[in-house]
Amino acid sequence: MELTKLAGDCRSDDCPAVFRTDTGNIAIQGAIIERQTPDGEAIVEISPSLLKEAVRALGW
Repeated sequence: MELTKLAGDCRSDDCPAVFRTDTGNIAIQGAIIERQTPDGEAIVEISPSLLKEAVRALGW
């Protein structure tokens, strides 16, 4: 899967970030929140400012 970074909280790839996938979906990188999820899924936490930056980058 190819990811295009839309927004991030720092310049490296080890920080919370929002990406567009090559299938047109959105992928989120953040701190894992400990909560039961289906196999292969996780809930992650990002800041509201990061989400706003991603929305602006998408032109929404």
